[in-house]
Amino acid sequence: MPAPLSEKHPDPLRADARLNLSATLASVSVALVLSIAKLWAFAATGSLSVAAALADSGLDLMMSLAGLAAVLYAARPADDDHTFGHTSVEDLAALAQSLFILVAAGVIGVAAIRRLWHPDTAPLAAAEAGIAVMVLSIVMTFGLVLWQGRVARATGSRVVAADRLHYLGDLVPNVGAIVALVAAQHFGLYQIDAVIALAAALMLATGAVRIGRGAWDALMDRAADPATVAGIETLARDWPGIEGFHDLQTRQAGSRVFVNLHVELDGDLPLREAHDIGAGLRAAIRAKYPRCEVIIHKDVAGRTRGD
Repeated sequence: MPAPLSEKHPDPLRADARLNLSATLASVSVALVLSIAKLWAFAATGSLSVAAALADSGLDLMMSLAGLAAVLYAARPADDDHTFGHTSVEDLAALAQSLFILVAAGVIGVAAIRRLWHPDTAPLAAAEAGIAVMVLSIVMTFGLVLWQGRVARATGSRVVAADRLHYLGDLVPNVGAIVALVAAQHFGLYQIDAVIALAAALMLATGAVRIGRGAWDALMDRAADPATVAGIETLARDWPGIEGFHDLQTRQAGSRVFVNLHVELDGDLPLREAHDIGAGLRAAIRAKYPRCEVIIHKDVAGRTRGD
């Protein structure tokens, strides 16, 4: 008899929870350090592009804390009140992230337009200090993004993936802040600071819309991606003993995908054999897609649906 699924393919939830927790703790740590450093740099330079990076890191810190709470909550097992688990909280956290980013983008954009409209603003100061902080930010952010990417690929966490997208967006404003400070210090091009801040605001808004759309789709029970659906259909179509299938339904909740499938079997099969066929298909689906929760209903082949 084949070994149970738990022996061949351990449930990845526990390992995923550890990886997601490590990514969110790293995110909180990096955001806290960079927020303090950029606050000092903004006080020293008065640069709007540094202010944009500071606002972004401040939001990073709030969202990383929310992400940490979401990861801890999503890792809780199913209970009587949440029989399908708690992973939808990942989508709620990602949606909140997108709203925070949109607000930040609006504030930064308005400030940049005002500075462009009034070009007689006082020049930037202490550019070297601002550049040093931005270099530190780039190095720490790049390292964090590499780790978040690895975790997101391993676990499929929407919270970690959304956080990674936002930190990827941080790299451009940080590089832009360095360009603005150098241009102001050596060439007297003070308005470049506002132009780069405005570009950063547009980038943040674009990323927020993308993150929010994905979270909204999941909260509205959007089906799994077409490749996953096609893969499940292929397994069901080719599985020995199954004469047909219908009513394949999928929905996403955080990093989990819930699958409901009706398979058609010979009505004269012994109950144990029919059970083994369904259990074998379920194990095969979970082996190929480990984060799928699969429910298989067995129908008699040739019967009208609903009979």
